[in-house]
Amino acid sequence: MSAQEFHLTIAADGIRAVDALAEHSALPKARLKDAMNKGAVWLRPQGRGTEQRLRRATRALRRGDALALYYDQELLAREVPEPILIADETDYSLWHKPAGMLAQGTRFGDHCALLRWSEQRLPGRPSLLVHRLDREAEGLMLIAHRQKAAQLFSALWQQQHISKHYEVLVEGQPGAPGEVLRIDTPLDGKSSTTELRVRTFDAASGRSIVDITLISGRKHQIRRHLAGIGHPVVGDYRYGTRRAGEKLALRAVELQFRCPLSGRDRHYRIGSAF
Repeated sequence: MSAQEFHLTIAADGIRAVDALAEHSALPKARLKDAMNKGAVWLRPQGRGTEQRLRRATRALRRGDALALYYDQELLAREVPEPILIADETDYSLWHKPAGMLAQGTRFGDHCALLRWSEQRLPGRPSLLVHRLDREAEGLMLIAHRQKAAQLFSALWQQQHISKHYEVLVEGQPGAPGEVLRIDTPLDGKSSTTELRVRTFDAASGRSIVDITLISGRKHQIRRHLAGIGHPVVGDYRYGTRRAGEKLALRAVELQFRCPLSGRDRHYRIGSAF
């Protein structure tokens, strides 16, 4: 079944959300409850204000409420490995996001998104996105838990005052082991800089392990820059080629910054995988 959308306006007070959706969509209530729990249903009270996810199937609706269901059975059935909480700093936290997990949800659900996992495991605190990491990539992500923290860390990110390091497995040999290269090719009409150091080259596989320092932060910057010099990331179906069973070999391994809340230097790192 392909993705479907259902939109309806409630005609009378007191109708339960799951009943209204079942009548409008003809989907079984068990599936609808699962979809609601996974963030695929949205409510705009009496058609005004901010639209929010509705997870409670028995919610009694009011006349004029606007309800929307974004239903994708394949997406709702998807499972991802659990993220690992690296550090809980109260106003923010550091997580090891696994490959395959989204940074945040879509209109079709959020059960495979890091923000939702953070909300469930750190109850009572909002989880606010500061930066992104590609769904196919894994590694460190910072989540804010106060609006002030989100604003300060977002500014830190935009001002490039957070040091971001990655390890990548690439096709070919960009340079001799220990050699440092700099890629300054603009992306999307904006200046973009990626620094890389070749760690090792394996002649048998024809692949190199490369350490990356990201100076700017354009969309898919590492993947696009490496593909642009003829050494795409292993497993990159978008900008290179991917053999059967391969995953994107790109990991965000280190974040360093001076905390804008405490003024203290912070350093977080996960171990190497290649």
